[in-house]
Amino acid sequence: MLIILPPSETKSDGGRGAPLDLGGLSFPALTPIRQRLAAALVDLADDPEASATALGLGRTQLDEVARNATLFTSPTRPAMERYTGVLYDALDVGGLTRASRTKARDRLAVGSALFGVVRAGDPIPAYRLSAASRLPGLGTLASQWKPDLSAALDDLDTDVVIDLRSGGYRALGPVAGSIEVTVLTENADGSRSVVSHFNKHHKGVMARTLVSTRRSVRDISSLASVVADGGQRTEIASDRELVILTD
Repeated sequence: MLIILPPSETKSDGGRGAPLDLGGLSFPALTPIRQRLAAALVDLADDPEASATALGLGRTQLDEVARNATLFTSPTRPAMERYTGVLYDALDVGGLTRASRTKARDRLAVGSALFGVVRAGDPIPAYRLSAASRLPGLGTLASQWKPDLSAALDDLDTDVVIDLRSGGYRALGPVAGSIEVTVLTENADGSRSVVSHFNKHHKGVMARTLVSTRRSVRDISSLASVVADGGQRTEIASDRELVILTD
């Protein structure tokens, strides 16, 4: 199985890896698009005001522009250690056993506005670019990634793809036949509502279960069973949608 995580706006600093090598990342068919976007992002960093506008940054976030300026010279770290925030706190890569960390590298990928998608172990620098950003002269990011990102993901040799990306990132490269996950709160009266902020936490818990299990996941039924064994309430909404229920 492959679990595609959403990225995060927040990212850890530093790293011990060599500077970014776009050609060395997973999904090499995406290299030309990555090169085009990365070059545009570095060029844009020469103009902090234009960068702030294109990236939707406030006055207190201009350090993000500096990150983009050093995209090709700053140190890297594995993607599963670079992204931070609620989902990644729940995943807690640092707290995984050695065996589970190995499974994480095999089973996890991260959607990215800049890289399209990377494997968990791919070395990347800190950067700032979101799915809704528009780089001057390039239009929307969806126009850059379609249809190449979908094609790269559709070519995966795996039984099942579990797509945990948000709608904006799924739109960059939908995966045919993937399983999507919805997190709902079930109220005392039986009504349900979509969980917003904490849906990331529950997806992080789910991802941790999936990189820790020894069981195989080949379809939505086995996925629901494994996630339930990890302590989360599940419900199969359709053959392509799993619901996680919270109180």
